[in-house]
Amino acid sequence: MKNILLIGAGGVGRVVAFKLAQHPEIFANITFASRTKSKCDDIVKDIVAKGLRKKNEIATAQVDADNVPELVALIRACKPDLVLNVALPYQDLTIMDACLETGVHYLDTANYEHPDTAKFCYAPQWAYHERFANAGIMALLGSGFDPGMTNVYTAYAKKHYFDRMDTVDILDCNGGDHGYPFATNFNPEINIREVSAKGRYFENGDWIETEPLSVKKTFHFDGVGEKDMYLLYHEEMESLTKHFPEVKRMRFWMTFGQSYLTHLKVLENVGMTGIKPVMFEGREIVPLQFLKTLLPAGTENERQNEHRCLGGGRTERQTAAVLRVQHLRSRGMFRRDGRAGGELHDGRAGGLGSENGFERSVERQGRVQHGTVRPRPVHGGNRRLGLAVDGNLASENIVGTPT
Repeated sequence: MKNILLIGAGGVGRVVAFKLAQHPEIFANITFASRTKSKCDDIVKDIVAKGLRKKNEIATAQVDADNVPELVALIRACKPDLVLNVALPYQDLTIMDACLETGVHYLDTANYEHPDTAKFCYAPQWAYHERFANAGIMALLGSGFDPGMTNVYTAYAKKHYFDRMDTVDILDCNGGDHGYPFATNFNPEINIREVSAKGRYFENGDWIETEPLSVKKTFHFDGVGEKDMYLLYHEEMESLTKHFPEVKRMRFWMTFGQSYLTHLKVLENVGMTGIKPVMFEGREIVPLQFLKTLLPAGTENERQNEHRCLGGGRTERQTAAVLRVQHLRSRGMFRRDGRAGGELHDGRAGGLGSENGFERSVERQGRVQHGTVRPRPVHGGNRRLGLAVDGNLASENIVGTPT
């Protein structure tokens, strides 16, 4: 039985809390903390109402995740075996500092991003490797869906199906209709920073930069249909190109509807996606943070998402593309876990990462990422934690890569 400290009570935090609560045989004692304690209290009430845990089985606490002394005090008070960070990516480093000071394992679902620069990069977190290793503790980074499960799929394909991988294309398809004129499928601030940044892809040892959303392809997704998808830079590419150096080209694609793109362009044109403070009625505000308060906090409705990892590789038998399909239908998941869309998938993957972190943390010390650990245990846990898998990683499912 293990103790876990969960930090962050947004959409992903809600899903993670539900997943941890559903597995008392693994997560015996849960402490749920956020800057606003009442958010944690409300989520725990929902968990208790669904009969997943008794009220006294989940403790809640207030903590400022930007404040290392506060984090250290909380960790020492609740004595967790692992700290699961689903707070804002701006707070990764302070939480890692607190874990180092207290000697506790660390896990997150997204890499560090500086609040003043819309660009994410693993380098600041990778720089912690030696300190974590010397302390005898683990930092499992990027244990969400993408990054996280996409890393697992890539490693699984390489280990079980290919002698060599030449190309990898990761396709993230958001299907369904959320019913809003404009909404994001996870934290609006982080989502808009991500998609409005310049795109990048890896080819022949170099990173090639593109203008935001300037490269478009059309692809037919089984169960969803034909969708326009756009080339983005996504964080798992940084670690995958490092750990799979034989890959000659790696790209990440995400689908967007025309309504989303039109609204985003208008908001950009009037300055509402800006991240630099402006003066308003005698006080500084950040336009994007203000916009976030006006938008739905993650689409809480039925969604159908499909994620694919397409890898062009070579074996003795074939040269082709590998297809891994994730059909994620969210109606039943919303009833069970209280969230939908990207937050649901990221949160469930975070729960699975926590379980595997507990079971294998003694095997690895220092900075660890999916793609460098054995893929089968994580891959095999998908069904059990509700990430339904359709299709097999086999030749009959090969349909080709986007060109």
